[in-house]
Amino acid sequence: MTHSDRMTIAPSLQKESYQPGFGNDFETEALPDALPQGRNSPQKCAYGLYAEQLSGTPFTAPRGKNERTWCYRIRPSVKHVGRFTRVAMPYWKSAPNVIDDVLSLGQYRWDPVPHSDEPLTFISGMRTISTAGDVNTQEGMASHVYLANTSMQHDYFYSADSELLVVPQDGRLRFVTELGIIDIEPQQIAIIPRGLVYRVEVTEGPARGFVCENYGQKFDLPNRGPIGANCLANARDFKTPVAAFEDLDIESTVTIKWCGQFHQCVIDHSPLDVVAWHGNYAPCKYDLRTFSPVGAVLFDHPDPSIFTVLTAPSAVEGTANIDFVLFRDRWMVAENTFRPPWYHKNIMSELMGNIFGIYDAKPEGFIPGGMSLHNMMLPHGPDKDAFEKASNEEMKPQFLANTMSFMFETRFPQHLTEFAAHEAPLQDNYSDCWSNLVKHFAPAEADK
Repeated sequence: MTHSDRMTIAPSLQKESYQPGFGNDFETEALPDALPQGRNSPQKCAYGLYAEQLSGTPFTAPRGKNERTWCYRIRPSVKHVGRFTRVAMPYWKSAPNVIDDVLSLGQYRWDPVPHSDEPLTFISGMRTISTAGDVNTQEGMASHVYLANTSMQHDYFYSADSELLVVPQDGRLRFVTELGIIDIEPQQIAIIPRGLVYRVEVTEGPARGFVCENYGQKFDLPNRGPIGANCLANARDFKTPVAAFEDLDIESTVTIKWCGQFHQCVIDHSPLDVVAWHGNYAPCKYDLRTFSPVGAVLFDHPDPSIFTVLTAPSAVEGTANIDFVLFRDRWMVAENTFRPPWYHKNIMSELMGNIFGIYDAKPEGFIPGGMSLHNMMLPHGPDKDAFEKASNEEMKPQFLANTMSFMFETRFPQHLTEFAAHEAPLQDNYSDCWSNLVKHFAPAEADK
């Protein structure tokens, strides 16, 4: 039986289509009693469904880190893949991707990548800016800009390489996944787990945004330490979709990213056929406007790590594979303090993106949709105007408004792609923003 293209959602859950919490053990069903109780793999499932487990960690991972979801689906996933054909995605690159004639050593900044008149989906419109680590050893990351003006029609995708953190900057997207539907807009993010099948619809376009492709351990909430149980990103503000499914007998395409290569197969149905599921390995969304920043209330500027929303740990304690850091509107009240980010060299490599507004350390040139890259151990900091203003302004409480920027930070050096170096709108004179910094050294004044 062929059904319409619309997803089926449990009637009792149509009003509230998300479940709150981060890393919770969820359960949800789109048809009554589709979810087995008291067991995972009954001899026969309700409605003639197949039981199948999607594992996000090794079976023997520690209990607190073990992630898996049981899916009850119309067809098992082995019916969703057939003979593979290698396909080209020339603008989506994976690490290692070191280009001989591209110099990644430097401070770089780009204007927004312009929208395209060419029909582009979320997948075909992916443009890689930098890569770090090695996709084959599952360490590191890649940063991308996506351009999307066309919805995926009977066209599905999953990445065996990576988890995707999606940060919209312009337009709205709908992720129609095996485990339910996620709608996102600017000032929200979505996390799409490794191995999850989905298609992306453009609900308001053209759409543009940023993607952090995480090859390593999946994103988690950071430890708060002395901050305690509250503030930063609170678990209850993350939203996971309820069960929804397609029962569609129609020719469809599934594209898989595996070890940096792209492969495609044709099937005769929709793979989004999970009628019920339970587990803790699932996609989610988060509204960045619910991030509760903390900071200095007397003097000095804390490290930017205080603004970490999500972290993907590495094997080295306290050294992240990736940190996702948010700089949003907030009060600045510190006394006798240089309030913008200070000048520094860092062991981490920092790719920043501007979602909207003005970034306080770079009031000129870093515009919404733009990016900058400061690689490991390369100095950076405020431009001259920002320095002079912050050094001489009256120390009164100030609300930093009209601003939302973020940072993808990794312990690995980030290597530029050919697109980033030669096609994206690179600001050739970016490093000049520090050339007019002046010498204020006046040792004679110490004798006065």
